[in-house]
Amino acid sequence: MTDVDSNRILHERRKAELKIRGTSLAQLSRELGVSGTSMTLVSLRKHRSHKIEQALAKALGLSIEELFKSKAENLGKETK
Repeated sequence: MTDVDSNRILHERRKAELKIRGTSLAQLSRELGVSGTSMTLVSLRKHRSHKIEQALAKALGLSIEELFKSKAENLGKETK
């Protein structure tokens, strides 16, 4: 699996978890005053923004470190 593939999977998981929690990337972007594209690029790990990372982590009930921990940890080690 490539980095692009794993980042996409993690991005989709984040979006699904946000939906479960009653929000979305679009809603967070409006609250922060940033573009939806910026939110997506940070979630996909293509860009960095402390402000956006912090908002995503808070919305998901995680620390920034937990939100962006290594791909291997996020993609299956917990499913053993």
